[in-house]
Amino acid sequence: MSIQNNGLKSMVIPKKTDIVIIGAGPAGSSAATHLAHAGYEVVILEKTIFPRNQVGESLIPHFWKFTDTLGVSNKIEAEGFIHKAGGITVWDGKIQQILFSDFGYQRSGLHVERDIFDNLLLKHAQATGAYFFQQIAVRKVDFSDPSSPIVYFTDRHSDTNQLCFIKCSYVIDATGHNSLLAQQFGTRQTISHKMNFLSMWGYFKNSRYPGIDTQSHSLKSINKISPVSFVISYEDGWLWHIILRNKTSVGLVVHTDKTKGMNKQQREAFFKQTCYERPYLKDLLAPASFINNSLQYRPDYSYYSTQICGDNYYCIGDAAAFIDPIFSHGVQNAFYNAALASLAIKESLKKPSKRKRYSQLCATRMQQFYGFSRALSLGDFGCHGVNREWVKSLMKAMPALELELMLVAAEMTNRSENFKQLAKEAGIWKNFIAQSQGEQLVKISHLNF
Repeated sequence: MSIQNNGLKSMVIPKKTDIVIIGAGPAGSSAATHLAHAGYEVVILEKTIFPRNQVGESLIPHFWKFTDTLGVSNKIEAEGFIHKAGGITVWDGKIQQILFSDFGYQRSGLHVERDIFDNLLLKHAQATGAYFFQQIAVRKVDFSDPSSPIVYFTDRHSDTNQLCFIKCSYVIDATGHNSLLAQQFGTRQTISHKMNFLSMWGYFKNSRYPGIDTQSHSLKSINKISPVSFVISYEDGWLWHIILRNKTSVGLVVHTDKTKGMNKQQREAFFKQTCYERPYLKDLLAPASFINNSLQYRPDYSYYSTQICGDNYYCIGDAAAFIDPIFSHGVQNAFYNAALASLAIKESLKKPSKRKRYSQLCATRMQQFYGFSRALSLGDFGCHGVNREWVKSLMKAMPALELELMLVAAEMTNRSENFKQLAKEAGIWKNFIAQSQGEQLVKISHLNF
C-alpha cells in the first residue's frame, strides 16, 4: 500500500521501524506526535478510513495542557469548536450546575465533532513526521523475539488477504474498544457496577441546548449564550445531551437487561422513547428530528486489562480500560496515557537495560488514573483493578485546580460516597470543604427549558 505523508513522496509500509502504533485516535495520534518529535520513526496503522465517526464529544478544560505540550492547541482553536462553560446534572431529581470559571479556569471545555477533532490530531502527527497507513487491519503481534516484535496485518485495499508484517522495537496498542493486545493476551476483564450496563447513542438535528443561564436556546444563540453539557439520571441509568455545530449527540447508558433480545429497530424505538419521556431532555428535543441510521450500540460497557504495559508494548487509552463517560475522562485519559507511554519508550530506547522498570512505572501511573476515574464515576475502589492506595496517592499529587473540580463533580451524583471516603483517607476532603464551602456547586430549583 502507498500513501502520501506530509506532502512527501508516496511510501509503502516499511518492513521495519522504531515504533508501530495500532490505531489513529487521540491516544495513537498523540503518542505518534510525542515520539516523532523526539526523532524516532513512527508508523501508525489504522483499520478504518479517516475521518471517521466516534462518540465522546465532551472535553473538560484539563485537556488543554496536553494539547499545549503536543503543539496542537492553536489548530484546535482555529477549527472553531463550540466552547462549553460547564455542566448541569439532574440526578435523582436534584438539579445542580458547575461552571469551569468558578474554579479559576481561563480556558473553557469544548464540544467537538470527533471525526474532525481526531483527524486534526492525526494530521498534526503526520506533520510532525509520523507515517500513517489506513485500511490496515492488524491481526496479531508476535513477541517471541523481545528485541523485535512483529506486527502482522492485512491490507484492506487488496483482495488477496495476504498476511504482511512490520518489525519494530515497540508496539503501542491504541485500538480503543477493540483492545487488540488485551484480547490477544486474554487479559481483558468485563466488569459491572451493581448491574451490567450498555450504551447507545445517536444524533439529532435542530435540538435546543442548555445554556449557562439555565435556560434553553436555539443553536443560533450559541455565540451569545455559552452552552453546558447536560446529564439526567432516571431509574434505569442516565442520559447525556451535547450540542455540536450541526447536530446534537444524545446518549443513553442503561442496564443491559432493558434491551435484551431487541433487534436494531427495537433498540432505536426504545432509545427514542426513553429520550422523549425524560423531563427537560424531551423539551430540548421537542423541535429536533432524529438523524436516520445514526444510532450506535456498545454492549460490553466497562472493562479493564490486567496487563497493559510490558518490555516492548504499551496499551493506552480505551485499549487499556474503559469506565463510564459521565465525567468526560475518555479523551483526557487517552492524552495522559499517550504522554506516559511515549516518555517510557523514549527513556527505554536510551537505556534498554531499564525498559522493564520504565514499563512498570508507566503501568502504575496509568492504573492510578484508571482507579481514580472509576472511583469517581462508579464509586468503586478495592476491586475491578482499582488500588485504593494508588488512588489516594494520585489525589495528593494532582494539581489543586483539577482535584477541586473533580471533588465538586463527585457531589453531583449519588455515586460519590466511596470517592469521598478515599479523599478523607488521603487527608484532602476536610481542607477542600473548609476552603470551598460548596460554593462552586450551584443548586437550582428549576430549569427553564
